[in-house]
Amino acid sequence: MPQSTQPGALVIIGGTGDLAMRMLFPSLYFLDGDGFLDPDLRIIGAARSDLDRDAFLAAVETRLRTHVPAEHFDAARWRRFAERVDYVRADGAAADGFAALAEKLGRCGRKAGSTPAVVSYLSTAPKLYGPICRNLKSAGLAGPADRIAIEKPIGHDLVSCRALNECLAAVFPEERVFRVDHYLGKETVQNLLALRFANMLFEPLWNAQGIEQVQITVAETVGVEGRWSYYNETGALRDMVQNHMLQLLCLVAMEPPTSLDADAVRDEKLKVLRSLRPITVGDAMNKTVPGQYGAGAVEGRPVSGYLEEGEGASDTETFVALRADIDNWRWRGVPFYLRTGKRMAARLTEIFIQFRGVPHSIFPEDSNPVLPSNKLVIRLQPEENIKLLLMNKVPGIGREGMRLKEVSLDLTLSPEVRRRRRRIAYERLLLDVLCGNPTLFVRRDEVEAAWAWIDGIVESWRALGLKPKPYPAGTWGPSASVALTERFGHSWHE
Repeated sequence: MPQSTQPGALVIIGGTGDLAMRMLFPSLYFLDGDGFLDPDLRIIGAARSDLDRDAFLAAVETRLRTHVPAEHFDAARWRRFAERVDYVRADGAAADGFAALAEKLGRCGRKAGSTPAVVSYLSTAPKLYGPICRNLKSAGLAGPADRIAIEKPIGHDLVSCRALNECLAAVFPEERVFRVDHYLGKETVQNLLALRFANMLFEPLWNAQGIEQVQITVAETVGVEGRWSYYNETGALRDMVQNHMLQLLCLVAMEPPTSLDADAVRDEKLKVLRSLRPITVGDAMNKTVPGQYGAGAVEGRPVSGYLEEGEGASDTETFVALRADIDNWRWRGVPFYLRTGKRMAARLTEIFIQFRGVPHSIFPEDSNPVLPSNKLVIRLQPEENIKLLLMNKVPGIGREGMRLKEVSLDLTLSPEVRRRRRRIAYERLLLDVLCGNPTLFVRRDEVEAAWAWIDGIVESWRALGLKPKPYPAGTWGPSASVALTERFGHSWHE
C-alpha cells in the first residue's frame, strides 16, 4: 500500500461500548505488539461518557486484563500501546464533539488531503450511522482518503438497508465504505478460499454431480443476554441468516474468481445471492422452520425461556432452519440447509458437505451393509479445523472379506501452529481496514441482494401467519427442523 494512503488515525466511535472493549481494543493491542500497526498511527476512542484520557485508558486496561488471557498480557507492551491511545467525548448525534475530534486530529482549518487519512470505525447503534456520517463530513473528517467501517445490522429490511446505504453514499464513496461481518475474519473461513481454489483435488467434485447436500449450522448455547429489546425486533433470520450464514453460503457456492482482488471475489458472491431461489408462500411451510426456545437446561444448568427473559408475549424467532436452493448450473438440485438458534445443545459453527456415494459398491454387503459417502466438515467454533471423512480398510484378516470403516483425515494446521495464540477475527479485519483492502468486507449490492431474499421469507411467514414452534432450551431446535431435512431424504449432521 502506498505510504500516502496510510491512515494517521483510527477513530473508534462508541469507544466505551462492549464491542470496542471486548473485541476492538484487544485486537489492536495484539496488532501493535506484533508490529502490524504503523508507528505513527493514533487510536482515538470517542463516546458520550464524560471521561478524560487517563480514565479511558484505565477502562481499556481493565477490560484488556479481563478479555486477554493472562499469559498474553504484558505490562510493558500495554504501556507502549497506551501511548498511541487517546479519548474525545463525542455524542454521535451532536456536532460539537466532532469539532473537538477534528481539532485533536489537527483537521481544523486545513484542506482535505493535507493531513493523513482518518479511519472512522462506527461501533454504535445503526440508527446513529446517518447522523455520524453527516457530523464527520461537517467536521472535515470525510476527506478524499478517509474511510468508514460499520457493523451490522445494515438495516432491518431492504428498504431500510437502501436508506442507510444512501446515507453512507452521500458522504463516503463505496470504495471507502467497509461493512464488517466478523465471520469473514475467521482463519477457517479464509482457509475455505485456499481449500477450494489452491487445490485441484476438490474442484472437479465441487458441483451438483459430486455433492449431495450442504449444511451450515450456527448454534449458540447463550440466550439473548440482556439484549431482549433489540433481539425482539430482529430475530434469528435477520440477525444471523441475512449476514453471517449467507456469507458462508456464498464462499462455499461461488464460482472461482479471476483473482483475490476485492471486486473479483465479491462479484462472484453477488452472483450466488442473485441465484437464490425465492422462498414463497407456496413453499415456506416445507422449506422453513422458525422456532422459539422455552425453559430447559443448558450444560446441566436450568435456564428460563425466551418469554420469561423478556417483556411479555412475542412471536420473534430465536431459531431458524431452512432449505435454500441455488438456481445455476453448478448447484441445481443441491439443497443448502441453514440452521441457527440460541439456547441450543452445543456451541457450534460448522459447514458440512456431503459428497455423493459411489455408484456401485464392490465390497461384501454382509460386512459393509451401508457404504457412507465422503464428507467434508469445516468447523469454525468452538475450535477451528477441517476434516475429510474417507472410507478405509479395517486392519486385519478374516473370512468375511474386506471390511471398511470411516476415518478422518485432519486438514488443520500442525500441532505447533495450533499451540500459538488463536487470533481474534477482528485483528484481520482491522488490519485490512487500515490497509484499505475491502476483500473481506460486504459490498452494497451484496447486502441489498441478501435482504431481498430474506424479505421474501419474512413476507411469506406473515402471509401464512406462521408462528415460531417451541423447543426446550438445550436441544437442537423444534422437531419440525428434523422433519425439514428428512422430507428431502437427509438428516442434520450432529
